[in-house]
Amino acid sequence: MPPRKVPVRKAVPSANPTPVASTSKAADLPTTSQPKPDANPAKHAVAEDGVARQEGLAEWEEMCRPNWKGLGLMDPIKNVEDKWLLLPAFLKVKGLVKQHIDSFNYFVDVDLANILKANNKVLSDVDPKFWLKYTGIHVGMPSRNDDSFDRSVTPHECRLRDTTYAATITVDVQYTRGNVIVRRKGVPIGRLPIMLRSNKCVLAGQSEAALARMTECPLDPGGYFIVKGTEKVILVQEQLSKNRIIVETDPVKGIVQASVTSSTHERKSKTYVLMKKNRIYLRHNSINEDIPVCIALKAMGIQADKEILLLCAGTTEAHKAAFAPNLEDCALAGVFTTQQALEYIGSRVKVTRRGFQTGPKRPVWEEAMEALATIVLAHVEVKGTDFKHKAIYIATMTRRVLMAMADEKLVDDRDYVGNKRLELAGQLLSLLFEDIFKTFNQNLKSSIDKVLKKPSRTSEFDAYQSLLYQSDLITSGFVRAISTGNWSLKRFKMERAGVTHVLSRLSFISALGMMTRISSQFEKTRKVSGPRALQPSQWGMLCTSDTPEGEACGLVKNLALMTHITTDVEEEPIKKIVYMLGVEDITFSTGAEIYSPHTFVVNVNGSIVGLTRFPTRFVGNFRKLRRSGRISEFISVYINHHHHTVHIASDGGRICRPMIIVENQRPRVRTEHINLLKRGVVTFDDFLKKGLIEYLDVNEENDSHIALYESSIEPSTTHLEIEPFTILGAVAGLIPYPHHNQSPRNTYQCAMGKQSIGAIAYNQLNRIDTLLYLSVYPQQPMVKTKTIELIGYDRLPAGQNATVAVMSYSGYDIEDALILNKASLDRGYGRCQVFRKNATLIRKYPNGTFDRLADAPREADGTVQKRYDIIQADGIAGVGERVDPGDVYVNKQSPINANDNTFNTGQGASASISYRNTPMSYKSPMAGYIDKVMLTDTDNDQTLVKVLLRQTRRPELGDKFSSRHGQKGVCGLIVNQEDMPFNDQGINPGESIRVTQLHS
Repeated sequence: MPPRKVPVRKAVPSANPTPVASTSKAADLPTTSQPKPDANPAKHAVAEDGVARQEGLAEWEEMCRPNWKGLGLMDPIKNVEDKWLLLPAFLKVKGLVKQHIDSFNYFVDVDLANILKANNKVLSDVDPKFWLKYTGIHVGMPSRNDDSFDRSVTPHECRLRDTTYAATITVDVQYTRGNVIVRRKGVPIGRLPIMLRSNKCVLAGQSEAALARMTECPLDPGGYFIVKGTEKVILVQEQLSKNRIIVETDPVKGIVQASVTSSTHERKSKTYVLMKKNRIYLRHNSINEDIPVCIALKAMGIQADKEILLLCAGTTEAHKAAFAPNLEDCALAGVFTTQQALEYIGSRVKVTRRGFQTGPKRPVWEEAMEALATIVLAHVEVKGTDFKHKAIYIATMTRRVLMAMADEKLVDDRDYVGNKRLELAGQLLSLLFEDIFKTFNQNLKSSIDKVLKKPSRTSEFDAYQSLLYQSDLITSGFVRAISTGNWSLKRFKMERAGVTHVLSRLSFISALGMMTRISSQFEKTRKVSGPRALQPSQWGMLCTSDTPEGEACGLVKNLALMTHITTDVEEEPIKKIVYMLGVEDITFSTGAEIYSPHTFVVNVNGSIVGLTRFPTRFVGNFRKLRRSGRISEFISVYINHHHHTVHIASDGGRICRPMIIVENQRPRVRTEHINLLKRGVVTFDDFLKKGLIEYLDVNEENDSHIALYESSIEPSTTHLEIEPFTILGAVAGLIPYPHHNQSPRNTYQCAMGKQSIGAIAYNQLNRIDTLLYLSVYPQQPMVKTKTIELIGYDRLPAGQNATVAVMSYSGYDIEDALILNKASLDRGYGRCQVFRKNATLIRKYPNGTFDRLADAPREADGTVQKRYDIIQADGIAGVGERVDPGDVYVNKQSPINANDNTFNTGQGASASISYRNTPMSYKSPMAGYIDKVMLTDTDNDQTLVKVLLRQTRRPELGDKFSSRHGQKGVCGLIVNQEDMPFNDQGINPGESIRVTQLHS
């Protein structure tokens, strides 16, 4: 046999002059087999793509250097072309509802473990040797709650079967059984509804083809839950920020007060420092009366009057004069030492707190110590008996009150966006789970105690069964809260209604608009203008146009296109970095040092951590760490020059948005970077990692100089807007030329754009929803905005392009009415289909009887009543049948003795069951068609019958039409084509509107 030759790639002659590479071995090997194709023809293309990407990344690294292509940082540069392409790159990474998904992922990955850690032991009062400890918690993938072989489930199946899209929560436990320690892993304790597109959802990270196989729409944003077959969304809730000092005035009562809402895992409470009748007091619910602030500070270990005066008033003579009378009051009350101050406060601590104590009554000074350490300003940590940090915090609140009295401009604005925090699904579910889990443990403890009390136990007690019995508590707690929207938490005395809403599927844009909506806790009935007004701080963060009309105006808001809501970042590493950057610990500082002109106090999430004499350098170094990716990109740092403080914020719920960094009057992002983005070599995250773009929250924006366009960059400019149109939200972004409209017209259009009939999703024809609308001939608009393409509205459009005559025609067009051309309607203009779901359960009753589907009943002569004409042998109407008013389309029969528990369902009883007709009949006045029939079973093994009815409707008198500029009106008259006006080319308009409409 001749030696085997290595195959080589050869050119094969062809009629086409382009050479074709051949991998055939026929010319080289002595064999009679057919030419063998390459095992992987796509391999070479992939390799070439990989090489191109490597070259692109090398070019990217080169570009990010400070001296690129011989250009220094100071050299002039032309404008960045197509920098708006950062917006689709941002939406590709973040999406419009990423804040909901991030928040839920944080809850599952971090919050669940923290709550378990805080409540990880269950002890018994009966048997001191018994204990149960949780060591880990896990959330699985969504599954069916039944005994089927394949338990995996998709969201679409849950919608159809009216079940909950949920996953099992399991815990790892250790507990004692007699003298043995038992370890069990994966013990189920309940089921958690899973947010669509979150990390635990089966849709996460899937391609469009994979989503199509699961009957899901690729354009559906996710971020909502499916509970009992209904899509529910937890609206973003607006709250005042926690652990921050807010100074307010009440001119009527003559009060100036600084308040802090302290929030920790253990406790939530509000503390006030207020000026009343020229005296400053500390107020808290747990203390019966207002405590003079000097006595509170003495109780915290600051005994010297001079030190109190310096801590509260600093070196400013006006503040000293205003504060001095408080020291006099302290002397008049006979309080000079810490012990006396503690006894003074202890005698005023509310007695209800002592009710929990057993055994001998504690001395009053101990009560005062505990109240000051754990209840007053609960978020400020007290180590042992060292109250210095808390004393400085109260002194800071006192100084803020004195400053506000001297200068009214230093009073805080409650409506300023930087003083607000947004609560998302993750935070709300975290509060709910914490409350349910504490109840779970209490019930578990009482059931264990009940068993251990029994003296005549035959076997050793195993806590495993008690754990399993409680699992319904967590499942039903989540389902009830999300179904009803009522968050009622016993621990925090929190009663909140309307937290969840049914996701509006009127149109694709209505669902999208609902996902970005922000709901305020402010009472809508109060006629106050302050919270409703458009705040300058909302620029770029909240949509300026998208708010409802009427009493909710200005209270219900929507997020702008590029906003992101932060999640919590761990605080301890930030404090370490702060000290590494040269901040001195405040514990050893005096009042004179704290308030010296060149000293700035450093706060981390509202807690005072230290002092710095070089605030600008400190902030610059901190930002360098953030831009280089050493710390989270969502941590904000800014200087407040009025209060001489540096604030660092890493808490969740802050609104922020990305900006291009400007250095030496030149944006860091260049056209070459954008070209690499176009080629797909880099993503939006690469721009963040290289420090070309950064996120700013509202407070840091106030500390920056932002240019709207490159032409307006000045020497002091720090940032450049990515694109000015991002100040609008997803709904307002659909309006073409909104700057040519009167302002309220844009607001009207935001409301009406959500009502437009179009297509709601790619899977619309597979869905069986309560009510669905589908436009028969949807069209893409002739004039588009960039937002339309960014959010995918061009792929699921709504509305039609009409030929409109602007003129006065007959009297039927007054009051914004329209006149429609009958021939246009005949050709399909404005035609839509309406789908309605009707469902019924085939129930099984406790006495063993059950409902049934039966064939149409027959008369004595064997004929069928007309209303039962379309019923088939299985008791359901066939698909495609026409249904007229009064027709029966599901012939269901129920047993007469369904509630009779004495009824014998034994052998032969089924023959004696008598049934009554409970049919489903068609009640609409207009005929429809059976579009779909579905039979399935629910979680409870009940058979579910769903029938989807379809009607095709054409425009008629009284139907509402609107342009994209808030010009709404109803149809006043339908006119034959020959009676409509026409132009010199003989073109008839599809509709006519009155000239006077265009005035506004």
